[in-house]
Amino acid sequence: MDRLSLEWRVFAANAAVFMIAFAALAWTPVTVHRIATPSELVVLALGLVLMLVFDLLLLRRAFRPLRRLASTMRSVDLTRPGDRAESFEGASTEVRGLASALNRMLERLERERRESALRELAAQERERTRIARELHDEVGQMLTAIALRAERGAGETADGQREALLEISQTALGSLKDVRRIGRELRPEALDDLGLVNAVIAMCGRIDRQRGLRVSKGLDWSVPKLAPEVELVIYRVAQEALTNVLRHSDASEVAVELRAVDGCVVLEVADNGRGLPPDAEEQGLRGMRERAMVIDARLDVSVGPQGGTHVTLSVPV
Repeated sequence: MDRLSLEWRVFAANAAVFMIAFAALAWTPVTVHRIATPSELVVLALGLVLMLVFDLLLLRRAFRPLRRLASTMRSVDLTRPGDRAESFEGASTEVRGLASALNRMLERLERERRESALRELAAQERERTRIARELHDEVGQMLTAIALRAERGAGETADGQREALLEISQTALGSLKDVRRIGRELRPEALDDLGLVNAVIAMCGRIDRQRGLRVSKGLDWSVPKLAPEVELVIYRVAQEALTNVLRHSDASEVAVELRAVDGCVVLEVADNGRGLPPDAEEQGLRGMRERAMVIDARLDVSVGPQGGTHVTLSVPV
């Protein structure tokens, strides 16, 4: 029976119903007049209902693997790779063929999506690097020149204009700090120069100093050296998770951990805020999932045991 096609399974189910009906007519003491009496009509109707119910049960059993396969297809999310149809042992050859084709299609889609996301990530980083360089070279130098000219002018003018020029100089210097901060966020120089752990330390230090959010760090210096694109994804996920904490959680404390565990590099960001917002997928989570997919990593976002949001990124080494 396991080797029968779906067509023959349906035929076998209907044949079984007809055989039972034939046996009932042949060996039961039921007679029907040329014009059926009401009692005979009741018996015939009851037999018809029983035949239909039995046929429906057999057909539901035959089509059950198709319903499970359709449910698997509806639940597939390419941002969470790894979903596959089951082997459907004992199902018809058509169902097993559909499951196999679906799994091959999912593998191909995940591979193509991963490759396109990697190209997109590289293009984004090149654009970030270009913008950061222009901010540093063009805007930064212009603000520095404005601050120097204002300071020089303050030393050469009367007291009435001195304070205004000094205020312009301080404003330009403050804007210069903001430009440099934006440039560092666009392209983390520490990641290229000092490595992943030092880059995460520098990011946590900036947030701790500038935003008033207490950041506790648990960083493992034995984290193995990873490919540049992998380190970049880990850094960006940590950056996005901390940005979400600042913008949406109203947290007073956040813990950042980076360690090597059982052949994986694990990043954890946990805060004591309000937990996941209703539109969590729109608050950067989909971007984090897509970045994780690029490097075959697993991203889990949940509510922590003490409340707040717990983000875990597991990267196979």
